[in-house]
Amino acid sequence: MSKQELAVSYQDVLDAAESIKGAVAHSPCSHSLTLSAITGADVYLKFEIFQFTAAYKERGALNRLLRFTAAERNNGVIAMSAGNHAQGVSYHAGRLGIPATIVMPNGTPFNKIKRTEELGATVVLEGADLVEATNAAHRIAIEQNLTFLHPFDDPVVMAGQGTVALEMLESFPDTDILIVPIGGGGLISGMATAAKAINPNIKIIGVQSEAFPSMAAAMNGEQITADMQTIAEGIAVTEPGSLTQEIVRDLVDDILVVPEGRIEEAIILLMEVEKVVVEGAGATGLAAMLEYPSQFKGKKVGMVLTGGNIDSRILSTCIMRSMSRDGRMSRLRITLPDQPGSLARVSAAVAKTGANVMEVEHHRDFGAVSLKYTEMEIVIETKDRAHFKQVITSLENDGFPVAVVDGV
Repeated sequence: MSKQELAVSYQDVLDAAESIKGAVAHSPCSHSLTLSAITGADVYLKFEIFQFTAAYKERGALNRLLRFTAAERNNGVIAMSAGNHAQGVSYHAGRLGIPATIVMPNGTPFNKIKRTEELGATVVLEGADLVEATNAAHRIAIEQNLTFLHPFDDPVVMAGQGTVALEMLESFPDTDILIVPIGGGGLISGMATAAKAINPNIKIIGVQSEAFPSMAAAMNGEQITADMQTIAEGIAVTEPGSLTQEIVRDLVDDILVVPEGRIEEAIILLMEVEKVVVEGAGATGLAAMLEYPSQFKGKKVGMVLTGGNIDSRILSTCIMRSMSRDGRMSRLRITLPDQPGSLARVSAAVAKTGANVMEVEHHRDFGAVSLKYTEMEIVIETKDRAHFKQVITSLENDGFPVAVVDGV
């Protein structure tokens, strides 16, 4: 398929920008000095997390809703989504007075259901997974004469998502590389269409998680497999779009696959450096730069922080795991004589290093040590690995055998 035959044109993206202007935020784009120093590239961030629904999905959803006929508006829209697409459709359908129905799989977290309902949509829970929920949405669309709004494999949706690239290159026209998360392919298709029209020499690099490398597999002619567990839920798509595949094949220079650990690392790094909360999918661009630094070193790299709707429990776990990996949070098991003053000596050994004791658990009756001894577990907070080692040394120098239960 030649570029002239692709589903989306540069003019489509320009038209979309004019259509959604004023109703979707022109999100900020800024140079990150700290991330540039860490990665060895000039890093420019596009903060789509500052959209009203905290994700870029609003752009394509609104562009498609604005193309509805009067009859379609009156009958209503239906979409399938357990996340950002649901909220984008719900919010803008509500603004335009279009009845919205969102089909979500059974087991969708309550917070996502509640947020979608708060935006005015009717939520239908049906299907064990996204595939079954999609089938249900198509069935309901026929039964109730609703218009199905696809999350990515729709030219008008793709054009709307492409406006992200227009804004990025307006702010930083000399960008060498745009790095874009890929789920079904709608965002990267629209962005690549716009970016390559503006600068044919710019590189477009997609990113997927190891758990759902569906577009990468499709480009390589491989069997698509997914393990169904990823922190990057927003790009957990088992089957990319047919239209998006053609655009990706024609315009995208490379697709990188990143492990879960890198995505976690990127989430925390963005939180600590940029002071922003980004969901797993939105952090995959930085994860790719951390995993494949040589591909970006010395280049001007534009990165889209696509969404900020991360579950608070997942974020909390990421923070704790990161602190453990970095030596900032550890659980120690200490053996001490079962006699008065032993606990005080342990506390003193930790205190003189300046570490902070977060939890203490004393095991007298159930320990595996001699009756003359007891065990205790403490959770400590330290500055870094070196500080953590100081605590271990201090305890051992005072005669307390130490085992690391969790931590470095």
